[in-house]
Amino acid sequence: MHNDLFESISQRGDKEETAENRRIIEIAYELCGRCKLYEKQLRESHKDANAFDIEQRVVEQYAKEKNLWIPISQIGEFGIPGPCGNENETYVSNDVIYKVNNLMNSHCISKLFEKIICHNDLFYDTAYKFHAFTGFEGRTIMPVFCQPLIKNANPATNVEIETYMAALGFSKLEKQGSFSNGSYNVWDLLPRNILKDSEGDLYIVDAEIEKLK
Repeated sequence: MHNDLFESISQRGDKEETAENRRIIEIAYELCGRCKLYEKQLRESHKDANAFDIEQRVVEQYAKEKNLWIPISQIGEFGIPGPCGNENETYVSNDVIYKVNNLMNSHCISKLFEKIICHNDLFYDTAYKFHAFTGFEGRTIMPVFCQPLIKNANPATNVEIETYMAALGFSKLEKQGSFSNGSYNVWDLLPRNILKDSEGDLYIVDAEIEKLK
């Protein structure tokens, strides 16, 4: 993980939102430190493992140690199955949507946590909360996050998305659904990822985000 990405914490949300973002950052720091330590121990014992495998094993151990592990057989208890995308399997319960992330886009847990932190910094109306880890023991680990459920909403149009992002200080890039404000690049802002509620307010529920150096 890149520690500089954890230094920018949004102050725009309420105390609960800020505290949750700090909690996510603390978890990210802890996992980063454990991965580095485990990698060092492997080198000292002349053993080899790739970064992905190290992260998966470290995260599984951490999750079980901190009571943040949910067996894959129990994820249906989150709620009613919702729409699934390329990266997330979703479950809806009352005012919350749970997202079980398969790392298809992020490729590793550290990159996903970085993206979540950036999302919460930019789009605090749909800020994520970290819930737990799940997966297949000894094989694949998947983080579980949750967001507020946007009710009575429909996909926004491309024009509405562009207008909304301009109001936030972002400029449109050449590729459809891509924007930048000089500090962040945000893309995949397509109608399937942005909802408009009955009052006309837009909510970015999913996005790919990169903090620029």
